[in-house]
Amino acid sequence: MNRIFGSSSSKKPKPTLQDAISSTDNRMSSIEVKIKKLDGELARYKEQMSKLRSGPGKNAIQERALRTLKQKRLYEGQLAQLSQQTFNMESAALATENLRNTMATVDAMQQANKELRRQYGKLDIDKIESVHYDMEDLLEQANEIQDALGRSYAVPDEIDELDLQAELDALELEAEEEGPSYLADLNKAPDFIDEPPVELPEEPAKEPAEAVKTGA
Repeated sequence: MNRIFGSSSSKKPKPTLQDAISSTDNRMSSIEVKIKKLDGELARYKEQMSKLRSGPGKNAIQERALRTLKQKRLYEGQLAQLSQQTFNMESAALATENLRNTMATVDAMQQANKELRRQYGKLDIDKIESVHYDMEDLLEQANEIQDALGRSYAVPDEIDELDLQAELDALELEAEEEGPSYLADLNKAPDFIDEPPVELPEEPAKEPAEAVKTGA
């Protein structure tokens, strides 16, 4: 039976939407060529009628021009229908492509959702909070240790600021009474002299030599 009638697998695949659009475009191109040809004939008839006077010859050319014009109008109607069909098919193709992209996006989001659930399912929120609390305790202990290390043992816990100010004023007053330090250091030997200077005895003054007498 398959040899006589053929199997179902031997059937030609159904034309796709893109195939239908391409076929319609080819038909439109063919009709446009025919319309251009009719426009050329109408232009020739118009030129002939402009050179003829009213009479049987001119009337015959007018009849030919009317038939050509009717044929042109018929082709233009077909061209408009095919153009609308092409627009509808292209709109359907665009909608189909958008739907395909939407489905692909939804599938990708579902896959990502499954992956996120699988990854987050491994995490224990209680353990994370416990680690957080432990970190807070450790930081608090570190601050307490720093405070203990920075404690001063020589300074009393309570110091009267008025007493400190009075002592500071007294120091300033003593510095003013002693005068500038450079005056007190005038009689002090320089630091670069190791021993005090030794005073030498004064030598007796020499008498001036007698003038040499010249001549006899």
